[in-house]
Amino acid sequence: MMSRKPLGQVPGIYHRAIGDIVVTAISDGYADAGIEPLRNIDLSEALLLFEEKLRPVRRASINCYLVHSEGQIALIDTGCGPYFGPTAGQLQRNLSAIGIRSDEIDAILLTHIHPDHSAGLTDVADGRRIFANARLAVHRNELAHWFDDVEMAKASDQDRRFFFDTAREQVTPYKDVVQAFEGRTEVFPGVLSRPLLGHTPGHSGFTISSKGEELLIWGDTIHIPEIQISRPEVTLTFDCDQELAAETRKKLFEEVSARKTLIAGSHIDFPGFAHVVQRRDGYDLLPEPWSYTMR
Repeated sequence: MMSRKPLGQVPGIYHRAIGDIVVTAISDGYADAGIEPLRNIDLSEALLLFEEKLRPVRRASINCYLVHSEGQIALIDTGCGPYFGPTAGQLQRNLSAIGIRSDEIDAILLTHIHPDHSAGLTDVADGRRIFANARLAVHRNELAHWFDDVEMAKASDQDRRFFFDTAREQVTPYKDVVQAFEGRTEVFPGVLSRPLLGHTPGHSGFTISSKGEELLIWGDTIHIPEIQISRPEVTLTFDCDQELAAETRKKLFEEVSARKTLIAGSHIDFPGFAHVVQRRDGYDLLPEPWSYTMR
């Protein structure tokens, strides 16, 4: 009889060339969640949309991305660490599968400081920096918000523990190597930050460009593709500014569909590479076909 413990399939790694830069999607696993946090949609309608997509539960992939550029390695987001149960927290296992040690990573680029993106920074048992030789690049507004005692005092006890305490535990060990960026800044060779505000005060994407090719890693622009692609006005309770998050999403959909920009998302089914296309009745998400060899 099979063990109840989730069994891994093949290593969760996938390489994609962007010009001379190699981007490697690294799976941190997945997390199942309910639809109760959804806003601006009736929950019965949300359930119907899931059923139409043959999705019985809301299952969120958790994707991180390595960027290999000019002999250096950056990691975009660090996954969940131990916070989301046995189906998540797989980043280190999958890094090992491609022979990369944590101390070989030169930079960590955070889309934002929610725990499913930043809780792989620090070993919670001893406070040790997992990425011992990496600098940490994150939007200045993220640091200001999650380290603001006034903002922390406004939060519920649950949010205080889960978001604020975790943010401080994970980021503080890197305080001497933090690069706080604003606007569009080159944070790594061939990588520009791109503010995509609303989900959090400093939520950012990263545009990777080389030899005329481009990829936008858009972080948490969407959490639930089954709903938010066709209904970009739908938000979640943990969007810090729900109105701005929806507006950012709508504008970005318009831009990337018009420009046919390749995107990658933290919560799009692994490996997360896709295009947004405009239909007569809204938008659709077209995952890039899986390739056995690196494109």
